[in-house]
Amino acid sequence: MKVAIFSSKTYDQQFLDAANTDHHYELTFFEPRLTATTASLAKDFPVVCVFINDRLDAEALEILAAQGTQLVALRSAGFNNVDLAKAAELGLTVVRVPAYSPYSVAEHTVGMILMLNRKLYRAYNRVRDDNFSLEGLLGFDLHNCPVGIVGTGKIGQCFAQIMKGFGCQLLAYDPYPNTACMELGVTYVALADLIAQSKIISLHCPLMPETHHIINAETLAVFQPGTMLINTSRGGLIDTPAVIDAIKSGQVGYLGIDVYEQEENLFFEDLSDTVIQDDHFQLLQSFPNVLITAHQAFFTRNALENIANTTLNNIAEFAAGRPCVNQVKLA
Repeated sequence: MKVAIFSSKTYDQQFLDAANTDHHYELTFFEPRLTATTASLAKDFPVVCVFINDRLDAEALEILAAQGTQLVALRSAGFNNVDLAKAAELGLTVVRVPAYSPYSVAEHTVGMILMLNRKLYRAYNRVRDDNFSLEGLLGFDLHNCPVGIVGTGKIGQCFAQIMKGFGCQLLAYDPYPNTACMELGVTYVALADLIAQSKIISLHCPLMPETHHIINAETLAVFQPGTMLINTSRGGLIDTPAVIDAIKSGQVGYLGIDVYEQEENLFFEDLSDTVIQDDHFQLLQSFPNVLITAHQAFFTRNALENIANTTLNNIAEFAAGRPCVNQVKLA
């Protein structure tokens, strides 16, 4: 079975090659993102393996189907970058990795909270310059702090478990409450109530039409002044211009993002010798109370092993004609 792997980095090849010892597929690694422009690279490959910033719109899918592709194997849980209706129309099967390491993302989220709250990035740089002043480094106790969790799937649940250890008051919003979270003492409330009551708000919901820009000018207006907002889920959950205005007004006191709505042309690449043309991104980088990481939250050895194994097992199920347990279908 020939598999074309797009958006591939050295670590993708390392972990996929290791997982492939049990399957013996013919893996071909392509560094470019899969788009309508690059889809011709997958000619005669029955399987394409893609990541979060590959764009499988109707045009790209039509090219793939015409060239003989039958399976789209996502190396991610999210699938908002795939036109599922068009895939179904073309008879393409789409599979994903629903869970790789919820701990990795939850732990990174907590790291961002600590970094922003205790100004660890400033403290580190100051001490390296022999500046031992504590001015401007004041933080707050996480103990008894009201923390709002938007989305309580596996990642949200892991995040809740960690924050419970800090002694936080845990609030959550999710149309489908998680029994395990309720057993931890999480209180489910309406989104507006969560926003109004929380000092820290962390986003862990998928990007769907109903969650697109769930943080917008209207919801930001309900924030307590100085609220910390963390997003390690999908960039499209936040209306970037609106959050910039809220940072300027002080409504948002801290922003930590591992994802960005327009990240597909930025993240996973070394752009240190270029001038980034995204004015919103450049403005966010200029704020002293904003922390940005480049879609790094998932990036642990454990997660990459699970992604590689699940991806190749998904391909194996398809190749054997068995039902694909991780198939993504239109609701």
